[in-house]
Amino acid sequence: MFGGGLASVPVNSPHLRKSGSRPVFSDLGELVNSAEEGFLHSLEANEMKGVTTPLSSAAIMPSPIFLWRFKALLFFIWGFSCSKIGWDSVMRMSVDLRDLFLYEAFLYYNPLLLVTMMVWLWGVNLWVFLQANVNYAKIFDLDQNHLTHREIWKCATWMTIVVPTSMTAYLYLYSHGEVSLAASQPVLLYTAVAMLLIFPFDIFYLSSRYFLLRTLWRIVFPLQAITFADFFLADILTSMSKVFSDLERSVCRMVHRQVATIAWFEADSVCGSHSVAIPVVLVLPYLFRFFQCLRQYKDTGEKTTLLNALKYSTAVPVIFLSALKYHVFPDRWNNIYRPLWLLSSVLNSLYSFYWDVTRDWDLSGFTRIFKFSKPHLFSHFLYGRNWVYLWVIGSNLVLRCTWTYKLSAHLRHNYLTVFTITVLEMLRRFQWVFFRVENEWNKGNSKSNVQTAMSDMSNEEDKLLNSNDHNV
Repeated sequence: MFGGGLASVPVNSPHLRKSGSRPVFSDLGELVNSAEEGFLHSLEANEMKGVTTPLSSAAIMPSPIFLWRFKALLFFIWGFSCSKIGWDSVMRMSVDLRDLFLYEAFLYYNPLLLVTMMVWLWGVNLWVFLQANVNYAKIFDLDQNHLTHREIWKCATWMTIVVPTSMTAYLYLYSHGEVSLAASQPVLLYTAVAMLLIFPFDIFYLSSRYFLLRTLWRIVFPLQAITFADFFLADILTSMSKVFSDLERSVCRMVHRQVATIAWFEADSVCGSHSVAIPVVLVLPYLFRFFQCLRQYKDTGEKTTLLNALKYSTAVPVIFLSALKYHVFPDRWNNIYRPLWLLSSVLNSLYSFYWDVTRDWDLSGFTRIFKFSKPHLFSHFLYGRNWVYLWVIGSNLVLRCTWTYKLSAHLRHNYLTVFTITVLEMLRRFQWVFFRVENEWNKGNSKSNVQTAMSDMSNEEDKLLNSNDHNV
């Protein structure tokens, strides 16, 4: 009944494929031509029969360009609405309280806004690594489920929407007299972020959240061998020390129920700008990195790790001498502590700049990270250009010295100036990431080349030994 021989079936026969799977073609052109011929043949047959062809589900889907434009339009409407509501809310406040009102709102949302910015920049870093064929998953020891630049940008997009929306709600409710509801906005936002990070269920990139939390734990307690991801993230945290300082002050006010109250007028209060906890939080990232260097010296015995530890230790007197300004008499500050603070700041800036250029970066293969696998305008302007050397080294030196804004009294207490300086430091770190990963990439390639050469030499020696044995 079924025949005794084996019938020859074409490779692309639908009977060889599972339902819903795509046909196998040896060439893209064959796929396109076959699809066009089949579609035209069906149209001709239906026209002859007088039957209209129903549209497929793929045909009624909107194009990606249309979806992108629609999302951009919604994003623009949302941004305009938040800006309009926020501006009107601020204008409702009296002129005397307006600046203080903005300062308090800015304090609660400034840390998360800066974290959002850093997530966007990290997505740009990953995009460049992908274009340059840098195996960053191997460098950071990531698993196969690691986030790509698109997923990073998706997270940053949601953060960009949620944080300003909560800030707008805070401004609106506070200006309209709903103080209790306004005070709940930053509390709800911080609680949601904390719960999202530690949520144990397999949603919202569980493996990536676990990797981040595990790396943070290894940074705080360096009880094991230090990996590249450990000290790489710890270096980024040093650039975000001001973010953690504002985060501590915000959480402190939430815990002590000082949100949307007049308690923030008092600089000497438990959560005020003169609190002892501020320099402690500022110095923590540097201490973490310092102990990492000591751990590396214990594991490897390399003396350069001690010199690196010395670099991070120079940040400690800068932070604590600066904090002494609010706890000593003005004469003692001007005559004793201020000169010491200036000296330690200059030493820290120059030492850090020297280490960036000579240790963290590899100037011999500079801008290799911008050599993309495909032609791109970005690669054309950056790869192999001499001006990149001058810009990176010069900007790194200038941004390492941004502490000088504290020499001006009117800038020191201007929260917009402090915010700008923090943004510039994070941009400096974003720029640093490219060349630090490039240096690690070059080291990995050189090691693999050496190993390949050694294996080739051993193979040649084995061949020579075998030939000599044969001749004997």
